[in-house]
Amino acid sequence: MRLPRGLVVSCQARADNPLHGPLFMGAMALAARDGGAVAIRANGPDDIAAVRAAGLPVIGIHKVFSDRYPVYITPDFAAAEAIVAAGADIVALDCTPRPRDGEDPGRLVRRIREELGAEVFADISTVDEGLAAADWGATYVATTLSGYIDVTQPRPEAPDLHLLETLASRLSVPVVAEGRYNTPQLVRQAFDAGAHAVVVGTMITNPREITRLFVQAGVPA
Repeated sequence: MRLPRGLVVSCQARADNPLHGPLFMGAMALAARDGGAVAIRANGPDDIAAVRAAGLPVIGIHKVFSDRYPVYITPDFAAAEAIVAAGADIVALDCTPRPRDGEDPGRLVRRIREELGAEVFADISTVDEGLAAADWGATYVATTLSGYIDVTQPRPEAPDLHLLETLASRLSVPVVAEGRYNTPQLVRQAFDAGAHAVVVGTMITNPREITRLFVQAGVPA
């Protein structure tokens, strides 16, 4: 199932979030669909199976954390296989060159395409990573990890529109904007810069963080 042009909503909630779990993520996906989303991004087999009820394409990830390796977004073939079995149409994975407890990302992209018959959504952080992912056969290249790789530097507040625009001008595969697109105006800028789709998560599906933002910005000390 191809990813349509439009807004993708990331329906995820960590274990410490009151909305954690398939029941809530399934409801979030239905609400996102009714609001006009064209696809859902979700984590783990249980949540992916739940968001299928919205009837939209599902970009699945499988977060597998390790104390030894920084890569946790679908780091190996077993993780990809599990989410495809749960109903993911598109498998998203970390396509940076960082160490991982799993397979080389180029090999993993090819195996997902050939053995699972799924499309691949490459999460990258630089132009070179995006070009490499496209060469490996990724169906989509996304700016998801820009600003999140170098933990020694403060995380930027604005999305990486320059990376988006550069990739859109150099790649023949669709480029997806993701990462800190937290206002409708920034989403519009992303499409103007050449995005095929834009993924928004926290500012749509995380009421706890949205509440904190309002409190910090608007409530007197």
